[in-house]
Amino acid sequence: MEIQVQELIDKIKKDGIRTVTEEANRIRADAQSEASRLVESAKKEANDIISSSKLEAQRAEKAGIAAIEQASRNLILAFRDEIQALLNKIIGEAVGLNYNDDVLKQVLPELIKSWAAKGSDDLAVILPENDLSRLQGFFNERLAGELSKGIELKSNRKLANGFRISSKDGSVYYDFSAEAVTELLSTYLNQKLAGLLKESSKGI
Repeated sequence: MEIQVQELIDKIKKDGIRTVTEEANRIRADAQSEASRLVESAKKEANDIISSSKLEAQRAEKAGIAAIEQASRNLILAFRDEIQALLNKIIGEAVGLNYNDDVLKQVLPELIKSWAAKGSDDLAVILPENDLSRLQGFFNERLAGELSKGIELKSNRKLANGFRISSKDGSVYYDFSAEAVTELLSTYLNQKLAGLLKESSKGI
């Protein structure tokens, strides 16, 4: 009887140990499987974060470069505008100063006589009011023949420097005012300036 009880106890122990061992092995296998899954998931998430960070960094770099390029273009345009404005002012002042009495006394008689010789008598020479007041006597003397044929000397308060030559009905033939000459020179020089700035900004 004692032998049978002992055998029963031994069997229970053996079965119990086997069951516990199997359960432990299953738990260990499940734990290893879950650990592997978590590691893979963590690796994938880390790779996704790295890829996303790289893309974001690339986008930020491109945006930064584009912003710098745009700022450079804006700076060049602003610089060009300032230089053009300064250039226009310098040209205007220089042209205005060069339309002095000596220039008018030298240029206008030769120009008027040349046109009169071609039969162009229906002309009006328009000068700034102050210039005509100062030089009226000189022109009356130098251009007596031409004036007697119908060429007229007129003044215009709105004309600051230079002169205009037109038909008597008001149609302008030639505009030699300081404003017109300045505009012509400025257009030419501003084109040159724009070309120089464009050439110098190629590396930006």
